[in-house]
Amino acid sequence: MKTITLRPGKERSLQRRHPWVFESSIASGKADPGETVRVQASDGAFAGWAAYSPNSAIRLRVWSFDEAERIDRAFFERRIARSIAARARLPIASDGVRLIHGEADGLPGLIVDRYADTLSAQFLAVGVERWKATIADALLAATGLTRIFERSDSSVRTLEGLEPHAGWLRGDGPTELSIREHDWALTLDVAEGHKTGFYLDQRDSRKVFADTVRQFALKRVLNCYCYTGGFSVAALSGGAEHVIGIDSSAPALARATAHVELNGFDTTRHEARDADVNRSLREMLDRGERFDAIVLDPPKFAPTAAHAERAARAYKDINRLALMLLEPGGVLFTFSCSGGISADLFHKIVAGAAIDAGADATILRRLQEPPDHPSTLLFPEGHYLKGLSLLKR
Repeated sequence: MKTITLRPGKERSLQRRHPWVFESSIASGKADPGETVRVQASDGAFAGWAAYSPNSAIRLRVWSFDEAERIDRAFFERRIARSIAARARLPIASDGVRLIHGEADGLPGLIVDRYADTLSAQFLAVGVERWKATIADALLAATGLTRIFERSDSSVRTLEGLEPHAGWLRGDGPTELSIREHDWALTLDVAEGHKTGFYLDQRDSRKVFADTVRQFALKRVLNCYCYTGGFSVAALSGGAEHVIGIDSSAPALARATAHVELNGFDTTRHEARDADVNRSLREMLDRGERFDAIVLDPPKFAPTAAHAERAARAYKDINRLALMLLEPGGVLFTFSCSGGISADLFHKIVAGAAIDAGADATILRRLQEPPDHPSTLLFPEGHYLKGLSLLKR
């Protein structure tokens, strides 16, 4: 077992059970990509077992802080079984569920979603990449399923020195799948959809939106960055009379329209627009259009804190325009999935947008990932989805 020695004082984050060690914290030691190493403080005291990543700024990702634990097949079987058992205790109104959520489940760099009878997995770090076959076997054994589609095509793999990869890891067959979510039927393609195929992390927020549309009798809804129309279906389910969904992906819009029809709604109540959201908001404002409810669920504007300043301007602009387009008494559901934007900063951005728009609003609810996408006390970086439900005065 190779040993990595930390600089004096750099073991403190590990003593607080944070699973990352950056390159600048290491005094000596090297290993192969993904190799398990013993991490020790400058005085030789054990600090953790970790996967070594020679290409990443996050040089070590900790598997375990228990010196007696061995990182072997049984280790991965235990961690995977524990994660799946935790989900079984949650009241998840869907057969689309996140089973493994990386560091929060003690498996850094591994994301696994279950879509009905199929698993979709992302191996985003060299540690889990090295144990891929073992992990795949353990996932099938724990779930009783036979198919895993690999979606390791995220750009973050390049930071680990890994090539993108997508395709069947176990089993084969059609990649077009159907899931239920609350009272709705939804479809996805694990080979083509965003992330592992679908945005499961907005499941609870979509239900909250449907309930809010119903509670406040919101009739005219604008769904920005609508993707495949999850919030559009939620709005129609809540009683909206007309929904406009805007996205720059024609295939996503086609699926959004199909979702409206699949759930039994009149497709004339849903208008899909292939357009740029920012430009569309300005044009609608110029035309004097107004809405009772608006959803802003943009892509990741700030993947890291280094992008936060530019992203803040983009978030502020779209929220300013949305608040101007919103009728008094209307509701805005606004989100940021950017890791580089904290919840406090997002609140300040939206507040600044309201000032610039000459608007005021009360916070109905703060929104975040559902509990099958856990964030932990010891790894706050796992909390990435920030949302506000606002009632315009």
